[in-house]
Amino acid sequence: MPSLKKNGNSERVLPKHIAIIMDGNGRWAKKRHLPRTAGHAAGSKTFKDIARYCNKIGIEYLTVYAFSTENWKRPQQEINNIMNILRDYLKDTENFKGENIKLEFIGDRTPLDDDIKVLMQKAEKDSENATGLHLNIALNYGGRDEIVHAVKDIINEGIKPEEITEQLISDHLYTSGQPDPDFIIRPSGEYRLSNYLIWQSAYAEYWFSDILWPDFNYKHLEKALDDFNKRNRRYGGI
Repeated sequence: MPSLKKNGNSERVLPKHIAIIMDGNGRWAKKRHLPRTAGHAAGSKTFKDIARYCNKIGIEYLTVYAFSTENWKRPQQEINNIMNILRDYLKDTENFKGENIKLEFIGDRTPLDDDIKVLMQKAEKDSENATGLHLNIALNYGGRDEIVHAVKDIINEGIKPEEITEQLISDHLYTSGQPDPDFIIRPSGEYRLSNYLIWQSAYAEYWFSDILWPDFNYKHLEKALDDFNKRNRRYGGI
């Protein structure tokens, strides 16, 4: 269940798990007559700020969409830039050890460069005992691809069809052992899920905004959380 947190003199319900589609970096740069690389750099800073704020206010899980399985279709130069930003972030995680954030990467690591895989493993290992925010970074991630991987694993384990349940499938997803997201946020003016956490989002609440991701800040997140508190979540009931 979502947790109750103090908000001034009253209590409010915080989602246990927030998922964010970090969208609009390229358009942010274009509006300023800057290269797309500048947009990705600005978006990376926003990501760090929002993750820290979520940890500060007591959000338990945050999942961010960093690079999708479809993003390989982008120009190679842009892909290289995104991967270099990722490298810089991973090398910089040493400076965030005191923030008590547990880092985990979800997605298919197979096509990633070996040095990135090593840095990812080190970042996860270094933060594995953190008890604050559990931060998932979805990298080379696709919701349909995740389900395909889960089905293959189930088949390889020799599990009989009659033994397959929703819980069994959930247990074979990248987010195994984690609660499904309560709240999915997408800035940038787009109104679609874009193959993101499509199994896990079955009962999530959504919040859309025209704000481009690099301009998103804690005030926007607070507005989204206020809207979340006005929702009546019935899960199919009355």
